[in-house]
Amino acid sequence: MLKPQTTAEVSQILRYCYERNLAVNPQGGNTGLVGGSVPVFDEIILSTALMNRIISFDKVSGILVCQAGCILEKLNEYVEEQGFVMPLDLGAKGSCHVGGNVATNAGGLRLLRYGSLRGTVLGLEVVLADGSALDCLASLRKDNTGYDLKQLFIGSEGTLGVITAVSILCPQKPKAVNLAFLGCQSFAKVLETFTTCRAMLGEILSAYEFMDEKCMELVERHLKLSSPVTGSPFYVLIETSGSNSTHDEEKLNNFLEQAMSSGLATDGTVATDDKKIKALWSLRERITEALTHDGHVYKYDISLPVGKLYDLVTDTRARLGPRAKNVVGYGHLGDGNLHLNITAESYSHSLLEAIEPFVYEWTARCNGSISAEHGLGFKKKQFIGYSKAKEAVLLMQRFKAMLDPKGILNPYKMLPSGS
Repeated sequence: MLKPQTTAEVSQILRYCYERNLAVNPQGGNTGLVGGSVPVFDEIILSTALMNRIISFDKVSGILVCQAGCILEKLNEYVEEQGFVMPLDLGAKGSCHVGGNVATNAGGLRLLRYGSLRGTVLGLEVVLADGSALDCLASLRKDNTGYDLKQLFIGSEGTLGVITAVSILCPQKPKAVNLAFLGCQSFAKVLETFTTCRAMLGEILSAYEFMDEKCMELVERHLKLSSPVTGSPFYVLIETSGSNSTHDEEKLNNFLEQAMSSGLATDGTVATDDKKIKALWSLRERITEALTHDGHVYKYDISLPVGKLYDLVTDTRARLGPRAKNVVGYGHLGDGNLHLNITAESYSHSLLEAIEPFVYEWTARCNGSISAEHGLGFKKKQFIGYSKAKEAVLLMQRFKAMLDPKGILNPYKMLPSGS
């Protein structure tokens, strides 16, 4: 494992490896779920762990420039002191690197409010396979000169270049954050609640997350967490972020009154203080942890039209029957992003064959994506055809051949074998 501290050192490493046909595996915080940052054979691991310097922060524009190895949580703490927040928030924020977030186009909990990294990342510095450094580290909101090259590397999973520095736009830190946690009797009610929520909360809505009762059972059983709302088939977590606490609380209370009186929600609670807000968020954020205590986990990260989101969970549960211990669904409903997780006492190849390609075929029929935010990595590269046309994959392969003709950067990842 090599741990460079500067872009110049990354250039030296890649130049050396390129000349000698040595494969390189770029690695950040290693928190991905599809094997994108894990070497397959004898690749040299290039870790960005020591590239953790903040280069600059503009307090007027909120533009942060930093090295790729900065940990997301540390960056958030830094910009919060200046009155800003990072535009993304993930369960793995305590160990994931911002360069890895950009390389995988990570989504997370704030996407509904602040959009994806394709919009908030303003510039990148990238070292190409042959060791040449590409400086596109712009700090401008608007730049219409030529092709937007940074977009090639956002979501490229380290296959086209190694991201060494990032320029990112940070929004103002909200002065007032409130949370509502509701119980709904059906997924149709979850959808209706979302429609009402968007109409009534408008600009202050910052997160809309859902989880089913199986998720709640697991966090209560394995992590000993307790929910103030119980006895519902579905739960919804709604976050608002604004600049006026009185205004925001009034809007949220009006929405809750409407949701309860119209039967959209059967029970609910509101949190305005930090301690209660963190406790409610932990019910959602720690589902992944609870699942690991339930046995072997088969994980799927799917984008679907919002109306069909939970149908996949229902159909998978019916298909697998008693072969699966639990089939659960949760995720970022506001973004149409479902996390479908299946647990079993231990790994079973026959169970995997019952899940795949069923889940991918189901998703393709609904014009969804087989990877909403986790990427393809090593585990899902062969399934790209369920979400991308053959012509699109061929064009991706041509980009790869042009930028990395020897195929040394993160081989065996993202694109199907033989490319």
